[in-house]
Amino acid sequence: MNADYVIVGAGSAGCALAYRLSEAGHRVLVIEHGGTDAGPLIQMPAALSYPMNMGLYDWGYKSQPEPHLGGRQLVTPRGKVVGGSSSINGMVYVRGHAGDYDHWAASGAQGWGYADVLPYFKRMESWHEGGHGGDATWRGNDGPLHISRGPRNNPLHNAFVNAGSQAGYPVTDDYNGHQQEGFGPMEQTVYKGRRWSAANAYLRPALQRPNCTLTRAFARRVVIEQGRAVGVEVERGGKVEVIRANNEVILSASSLNSPKLLMLSGIGPAAHLAEHGIDLVADRPGVGQNLQDHLELYLQMACSQPITLFKHWNLFSKAMIGAQWLFTKTGLGASNQFESAAFIRSQAGVDYPDIQYHFLPMAVRYDGQAAAEGHGFQAHVGPMRSPSRGAVTLASADPKEAPNILFNYMSSEQDWQDFRRCIRLTREIFDQEAFKPFVKSEIQPGVDLQNDDELDSFIREHVESAFHPCGTCRMGAANDPTSVVDPECRVIGVDGLRVADSSIFPRITNGNLNGPSIMTGEKAADHILDRSLPSSNAEPWFHPDWQGSQR
Repeated sequence: MNADYVIVGAGSAGCALAYRLSEAGHRVLVIEHGGTDAGPLIQMPAALSYPMNMGLYDWGYKSQPEPHLGGRQLVTPRGKVVGGSSSINGMVYVRGHAGDYDHWAASGAQGWGYADVLPYFKRMESWHEGGHGGDATWRGNDGPLHISRGPRNNPLHNAFVNAGSQAGYPVTDDYNGHQQEGFGPMEQTVYKGRRWSAANAYLRPALQRPNCTLTRAFARRVVIEQGRAVGVEVERGGKVEVIRANNEVILSASSLNSPKLLMLSGIGPAAHLAEHGIDLVADRPGVGQNLQDHLELYLQMACSQPITLFKHWNLFSKAMIGAQWLFTKTGLGASNQFESAAFIRSQAGVDYPDIQYHFLPMAVRYDGQAAAEGHGFQAHVGPMRSPSRGAVTLASADPKEAPNILFNYMSSEQDWQDFRRCIRLTREIFDQEAFKPFVKSEIQPGVDLQNDDELDSFIREHVESAFHPCGTCRMGAANDPTSVVDPECRVIGVDGLRVADSSIFPRITNGNLNGPSIMTGEKAADHILDRSLPSSNAEPWFHPDWQGSQR
């Protein structure tokens, strides 16, 4: 079995690569361990809490006991299904801030500044909000990835945006356009009432072509001969075999599995590979290092009016919503319910937003447990650029064994200061006039918790991953010993091998990572095809007085 390009992982970046490389006439084979994404639990947007908690669709990874969180082990869902994590995520669409990509370029990822990546975001998008505000000149309108907004019918969505404005923050009608900073509508990868995953957007159309195939198999390692990647060793049906690549092997297996596969293939920190008896092919100390994520808390308020989604939190109502969605793809089932958002700066002197909000008109946990108080609402909040760094390492040389994942969350004093600030700024927003008709009391953290120590113990106990791991195969200059891939996504020290997924991010971007991961697949395809889109000269918005004021 062989192809020109063998892609490991049918996730956000892998699907985009398969689409673009097959479109250009190459024979492409995609290896995916997970099964089908068919069925309402994945395709219905409002059912999002189910697939990420199901072993059928998720690798089931957990972090090591986190030393700064009292030894808690945090779940780390990654999609083990066609579409990868884009099939089990919250469907929130954020490009990231211009400053994120300019930082990438400045730290060695030349050609990945905002001017370079903006054309790829535009190429991949079909944006559906032209008549509802936003700036169409910043957006794409004929790409494979459909982007929409929820209806924002619940009055709490407007209350959130109005409260932000009353607190002195800007309002933005498109955080993915000219101005990210401010309060406004949230965007989702939902189209015609369905989850618009990378599988729906890219892989299904690609598989219609005779030169693109999908193979269900478990990737064990990259086969390297004379310093060149020539294929992928896989297991399927109990048999081990090699799928050969005529041109290149591309790892798009996630920020947890791509570094694991590199290390199993002999590419990584020499001493670590020696511990596990793996023959060294390329000593790259950066493989598995630089692991980053976003952490978040939810601040929950009890609602004084029975207008929240809690009124649907019963079997009868859920069945009705499900039936309406099955037959018409409309109603509450057709949205992820994250319909209002904000990006703000935590203090003067921060040049672009470093706090993100997802607003939800219900008080509920990710595992689907509703607050005991009944009617409520919540804001998910967390800092965007934690200085903490963790690592993905091998637990053993057995490909079947999960990697060791240690995020090292909250390991710097700045993390604690940032989170306390998040809580206090959020309380101030909920205290604005716009929320007066709706706020009954604070459920979580609760008004008793006010001083730094009280907030710190709440943070330690309740902070959760936003499921945005990245950075473990860092892209940078080819002569930088900590880089894993060069700015063409080529693994340094091995021919015929690239990595293209969120693992190559030098630093985590603002917001949710699905959009930037798909962009990475789009842009990597052009590097492989030796072409590129012309750079943009659009000027993104920075607060004119960011040095002197927080809002």
